[in-house]
Amino acid sequence: MIVYLIRRLLQVIPTLLVISLILFGLLALKPGDPIDEMRRGNPGFTQEDYDRLREFYGLDKPWYVQYWRWLGRVLHGDFGISRQFGRPAASYIFRYRFPNTVLLSGLSLLLAFVISVPAGAISAIRQHTVFDYSVTVVNFIGVSIPIFWFGIMLIYVFAVRFRGFLPAGGLASPGVVGTWPVFVDRLRHLILPVIALSSLQLAQWTRFMRSSMLEVIKLDYIVTARAKGLSEPVILYRHALRNSILPLITLIGLNVPLLFSGAILTETVFNWPGMGRAIFDAILVNDFNVAMVSLMFISLLVLTFNLLADLAYALADPRVRYE
Repeated sequence: MIVYLIRRLLQVIPTLLVISLILFGLLALKPGDPIDEMRRGNPGFTQEDYDRLREFYGLDKPWYVQYWRWLGRVLHGDFGISRQFGRPAASYIFRYRFPNTVLLSGLSLLLAFVISVPAGAISAIRQHTVFDYSVTVVNFIGVSIPIFWFGIMLIYVFAVRFRGFLPAGGLASPGVVGTWPVFVDRLRHLILPVIALSSLQLAQWTRFMRSSMLEVIKLDYIVTARAKGLSEPVILYRHALRNSILPLITLIGLNVPLLFSGAILTETVFNWPGMGRAIFDAILVNDFNVAMVSLMFISLLVLTFNLLADLAYALADPRVRYE
């Protein structure tokens, strides 16, 4: 296990280098640069100012030269300055945006897990019942509907049709003071984006859990447990549920980083000031430093949770061993 862990950790470095090269190259293909945004917002901006700033920031060099300079700064812990906000890009993301995304994604993950595991298990146990058919229909709807459209529909129903029953977006309402009122207000702002962000994972995990549970309850050791006289709840929820949840562990490990990347659409629709919205805004205004530090962090999350999913699988199933 230790050798496997060390080998996987050593693979992270070259993988991140390749990812950073691809991301930087894709951003360089986008028309314009940060200096163009400065020129649009300043009527007195001359061509000489434009050329001087491009040379100062190294934007007049080929993109691969810019990449090596960026990589050299990153190796010294410098992710550059956000030209949109005038502060270090890494500090801006992790101090002001990342906590909001963790809150939104964490609650979405918790909601999807708490509902999908019992719903999938009960759907498998009560196969071909009204409950099973209802869960299947809801799952297909959840997988098929795009998150951004679902989010817009939630806003239309709960914020427009019901006349502000829930906030249409944002982080907090103006003028709210006091610990408890602020907590309630923040919770109200979280309800719609959490539902929208968790919808896809909820549908996928429920279907996965149902399929896994159906396979497990037909295995020989479940038949043996019934022959020994064990009660049905003990057989299903102590023996069958533990083994059927194993494939879901891997799926959850792979989906956790997707919650952060999927939050780009959700945070944009609901105007939630998180990391996903920061990536969207940074790409629009060519603030490449903010975009790179955010996208590289998401890439690191994907690699980390892939490894954690493998390790969790081994811990949950003693039969799995990594050499």
